[in-house]
Amino acid sequence: MPTKWWQLNAQQISRELKVDLSAGLTSKDAQDRFLKFGPNQLKEKKQISPLALFLEQFNDFIIWVLVAAALVSGFLKEWVDAFAIIAIVILNAILGFIQEFRAEKSLAALKKLSAPNSRVIRDGQRGIISSHNLVPGDIVEVEAGDSISADSRVIWHTSNFSVQESSLTGESAPVAKTSYCLEEEDVPLADRANMLYMGTIVTSGKARAIVVGTGMLTELGKIAVMVQEIRHEDTPLQKKLEEFGKWIVYLCFILVTLVFILEWLRGGKLAEVFLTAVSLAVAAIPEGLPAVVTIALALGVQRMVRRNALIRKLPSVETLGCATVICSDKTGTLTKNEMTVQAVYAAGRLFKVSGIGYQPKGEILFNDNPLDVDKYTELKKALSCAVLCNDAEISHKDGAYYVAGDPTEGSLLVAAEKAGLKKTALEKDFPFVDEIPFDSERKQMTIIRQHKGRYIAFVKGAPDVMLDKCDFIEENNDPRPISVTDKENIAKTNDELASRAMRVLAVGYRVLDTLPEKLDAAEIENNLTFAGLLAMIDPPRPEVKEAIEKCFAAGIKTVMITGDHKNTAVAIAKQLGFFKKDSLALTGEELGRLSDEELDKLVERIPVYARVSPEHKLRIVRAWRKRGEVVAMTGDGVNDAPAVKEADIGVAMGITGTDVTKEVSDMVVTDDNFASIVSAIEEGRGIYDNIKKFIHYLLSCNAGEILTMFVASLIGFPAPLVAIQILWVNLVTDGLPALALGVDTVAPDIMRRAPRKTSEPVITKKMALLILGQGSFIAFCSLAAFCFVYFLEKEGLARARTAAFVVLACAQLFHSFNCRSVSVSIFKIGFLTNKKLILAVLFSFALQMMVVYTPFFNTVFKTEPLGALDWFVAVAISSLPLWGVEAIKKIWKE
Repeated sequence: MPTKWWQLNAQQISRELKVDLSAGLTSKDAQDRFLKFGPNQLKEKKQISPLALFLEQFNDFIIWVLVAAALVSGFLKEWVDAFAIIAIVILNAILGFIQEFRAEKSLAALKKLSAPNSRVIRDGQRGIISSHNLVPGDIVEVEAGDSISADSRVIWHTSNFSVQESSLTGESAPVAKTSYCLEEEDVPLADRANMLYMGTIVTSGKARAIVVGTGMLTELGKIAVMVQEIRHEDTPLQKKLEEFGKWIVYLCFILVTLVFILEWLRGGKLAEVFLTAVSLAVAAIPEGLPAVVTIALALGVQRMVRRNALIRKLPSVETLGCATVICSDKTGTLTKNEMTVQAVYAAGRLFKVSGIGYQPKGEILFNDNPLDVDKYTELKKALSCAVLCNDAEISHKDGAYYVAGDPTEGSLLVAAEKAGLKKTALEKDFPFVDEIPFDSERKQMTIIRQHKGRYIAFVKGAPDVMLDKCDFIEENNDPRPISVTDKENIAKTNDELASRAMRVLAVGYRVLDTLPEKLDAAEIENNLTFAGLLAMIDPPRPEVKEAIEKCFAAGIKTVMITGDHKNTAVAIAKQLGFFKKDSLALTGEELGRLSDEELDKLVERIPVYARVSPEHKLRIVRAWRKRGEVVAMTGDGVNDAPAVKEADIGVAMGITGTDVTKEVSDMVVTDDNFASIVSAIEEGRGIYDNIKKFIHYLLSCNAGEILTMFVASLIGFPAPLVAIQILWVNLVTDGLPALALGVDTVAPDIMRRAPRKTSEPVITKKMALLILGQGSFIAFCSLAAFCFVYFLEKEGLARARTAAFVVLACAQLFHSFNCRSVSVSIFKIGFLTNKKLILAVLFSFALQMMVVYTPFFNTVFKTEPLGALDWFVAVAISSLPLWGVEAIKKIWKE
């Protein structure tokens, strides 16, 4: 059973680890332990090489089918067909490789360097060694700005020692640390006040600690193990395209076999029959599908970058469109991560402070009306006390405040500036003399300043502690004795503000007759004059409420998983509108007492989890996934990494996110904003919508090609098309409009639809019937053109095939406009709302003209120039699919 270091005192730890607390380890002991425990580093997963990443792009069933088709074409010496198929396969691989390799490079640019060295005591001497060489039992010293290099137990610290642990625990504010033993046996990670953990940062003070865990034996190492145990799963699109590819192959096999038998029974030569059958297989396989899917995803990724979302894996884009649950961190994602004073209580009045975060816009209000602060001396004195008992600094740049120091203290300075009180000006009148730093036991801090020959102690701290030490209260710029009623009113106001999840500080002061020779907190921090209460909170981002409402309309549930306290989390969830009357909120401790079966029953009712561990986050994600939900999990700290990797779509924060979380994620949000995640989901839905559009288009066009060949074979006609013509239509004439459909504008109602089920096939029964019907119409038009030239005009087989080839291509170009919507008329959508499709159609038509009228291509594609009458008939027949589908849309609508 692991040692619970927080329960042991320094002497007990010294005996356990066999180390002298004053002299540290000997060099020999350190060397022996290094050999036993190994280097102080996490075991990194082997990075995939660029070559392996490129080869990975070929690991797809439909790609294998295309390669097989190319080999068959080569065997038949149809070299143009073979090279064209291989070219499209390689193009697809290059596009996928470039996008994923670029994403890895973008993430590398976001990485932050960690401190490589540590200060230790060994052989009785202070020295600096590589953090890589730390071992259990080492005595380390840390101070403000240092990164903690190994899990350690604090044995000594200054009074203001605190550590930022948000990357590990999710706690947004720095945590005050102590060296005292903790009595409880099971203490949540965030509440182990005497422990330091690898990957966290010292924000203030100094400390000495004993290393108790290194490398993979640290809390960070445990998380790394959990991450490595989670296996990668294919996205819904990958699974469906795999199934779709197999379905296409089976269909091809049946059709090819049937045509082969029909032609052979009719007395055809074996080689010619086999070539006709292969041509039909070429017609059936959508060669352009992998490339168009890849290009559509890649272009969608570029649009997402403009909306602050960096996609690491192309198929993850589509998974976003299926998301039904977003599990989000609170601090910095749902909130601004900028503490903001929202209320000041002074002389019995509650004043409101407008403005959110570190922004200069804002003012002091009373009864929602702006006021002249100079006329409210008690308010002004309360804010002045908050400024003068403050170690933070504030600067201005580009219309915003920038705070250096503790965020809570920074929020006090911002509030004061909204009242016209600047720290620099006040400090000129009240120069600094001395300070009694904040202490977690006293829950107060004091700064002594000089003013007009007198010394004044400005104090701020926890309201309940401060009230016990206040004998006076500020009123009309003149202190009077504080009454029981005053204290009751202050306590009541404090409770009211705290119930709204605000952090409340009390401020006061004491005029000293003389400056004591020795600063003693117990002596100075009493007989105080109460000046006021200041209430602050990390407010929700203004755009998040609208984003959550959009999620609700889209059938997407929002779940908050945070390291902060429960009441704070619930208050934010209520403000954002996703904590309802029947909702529940659980702490990590409460969650730990639930069995998996109990959690499964309750999970739908729990939108808020607080004070959770990495194991808890993993359980929450798995509970949702067990219900068949598609889960997006956001995270920034290493504590989020296992859950981020486990989720269907893992989302890392680009600004505050740790390298570990980014590496296991599918997407990085570069502005750490929940609204950007919702925008990415909207893009994901739009991309999948467009993928369905061009699959609809490609398959209905291919159905037209198949039926043209199949029907002609059944009724004994010569083949209306040759293999190279079919391949040209598939790759070029179809490809460009399909690509344009892949970047169509997102439908206005996309976020008012219910999430798509992952079990829903790419081709539904309704869509299959539509594809078959539209393919039949295109085939009818192509055969009509063939019959007109071959049987009526008697112009010969080559010219008839050219007419069928032209009509097939042009009918598909007209049909591309049908595929923008299966129910809404193109005249209502507007032809010009997708200018790329217009350009694609015009360019494809120009290429088709080139094939018909250029002598070189006449030879390659076995075509002949058409006359004016032929073109008139071709265009008239080609446009029939557009008018036919428009008529059907109108009938269905009515």
